[in-house]
Amino acid sequence: MGGARSVAFADLGCKLNQFETESIATQLQEKGYRIVEFDAPADAYVVNTCTVTNRADRKSRNLFNRARRAAQAAQAAAELSAELSAEPAAGTPLVVLTGCFVNSHRDELESDGRTYIIANEQKHSIPALVDAHFRGEVVHPAGNVFDFPVAKRIFHTRTTVKVQDGCDNFCSFCIIPSVRGRAVSRSSRDVVAAVAEAVTAGAREIVLTGVNMSRYRDGGVDFTGLVEACLELPGQSSGHPGERDYRLRISSLEPDGLADRFIRLFEHPRMAPHLHLCLQSGSQRMLLAMRRQYTYEEYRRLAADLRSIDPTFNITTDLLVGFPSEEDDDFAASLAAIDEIGFGHVHTFPYSPREGTRAERMRGQVPSRVKTERRAAVRTAADAAKRRYRESLLGSRERLLVERAERRDGTLVLTGLGEHYVPISVRLPARVGKHARASADPPPRYENTFLEARIESLGEGDDPVLHGSPG
Repeated sequence: MGGARSVAFADLGCKLNQFETESIATQLQEKGYRIVEFDAPADAYVVNTCTVTNRADRKSRNLFNRARRAAQAAQAAAELSAELSAEPAAGTPLVVLTGCFVNSHRDELESDGRTYIIANEQKHSIPALVDAHFRGEVVHPAGNVFDFPVAKRIFHTRTTVKVQDGCDNFCSFCIIPSVRGRAVSRSSRDVVAAVAEAVTAGAREIVLTGVNMSRYRDGGVDFTGLVEACLELPGQSSGHPGERDYRLRISSLEPDGLADRFIRLFEHPRMAPHLHLCLQSGSQRMLLAMRRQYTYEEYRRLAADLRSIDPTFNITTDLLVGFPSEEDDDFAASLAAIDEIGFGHVHTFPYSPREGTRAERMRGQVPSRVKTERRAAVRTAADAAKRRYRESLLGSRERLLVERAERRDGTLVLTGLGEHYVPISVRLPARVGKHARASADPPPRYENTFLEARIESLGEGDDPVLHGSPG
């Protein structure tokens, strides 16, 4: 592996994990490392894990094992190459495992000279650790959970800024307080500075992320005040005719504690009309058993208030099926909620016991077969709701943030996400396409710019793409 050392990344789970991975990759790239695909030969493999369900645990183990096998293969190849060339072999390939799976399975994970097990609290130290490893040095982690600089657009077009970590809610099914710790908020001054830095660097969409942002507080600044400050920053412009400043998006949010002042944020032209509000169940009995901090009626009213600002406001959610003691009527309430709220997307997962949580000790554990059937029923209802939601956007205009520009059948096709967090594809007219470069490389002037798109049709499949034209 000649030249600069290479690092491969894989992550699972939440948007917060995605941000932390991209920030780590940014720091290593700035140190001169090449970022390569996870399946490619690399000098180091970094796996950022999740433990929210049994399935997440399995995926985390699988990725870790894949990374170790790839590192062993890379080491064998390096040794063979050194033997044939009579030159010393390169340094030992490194595997770094981090994330919530590490915090919940510390006892079963072993570290050695080429495998580092890094807890969430020390995740920010990974760039220094990797660099020190290849210099034959040792790093003693220091700092805090907010020591992640603004990430470059390596894996995603959107730029994410971390504003909060940990949670104090202690929902009966959730292990997050154990693996992420108690709730802690980042300084509002640092958050606004990070957003300003991202905008100055050319970011057109900023995503605020955390574990439980609705409980954010820094002195007298609550989450609404933090978002207000981020919205009032001066924008940047590259002069491209499709450019219209930056927009702000909020990632996954708990629906409790969101007052009218928060809802009015979405009247601001820079706010993306989309929220991922975690419902978990449409049954009030189940919400109480889960120790959620809201009622279904409060959730329904919140959705209605958001839609009063924008009738096509996109509300996406999580639904947990098969929670202990869930009866047919409870599950029917969740199915009804999909239709009543009109979700744009539902992420559904079957309940799996997490060690140390209240739900692990509850009676009435639901059989796996029933959970599987209920999850399939939710998926069917959710896919239908998603199609209905996207059909409601036909004939409208969306502000597309272009992520990709590629030539298909001689025509330039731009793809990305609209402000409602829906996938959009736009074919440029022939007169535009013929002036674009004949090279197979994407024309750089379109990527990471805004384009007004008229939505004309909807594709097929479970994640149908909206098709449109410029204007």
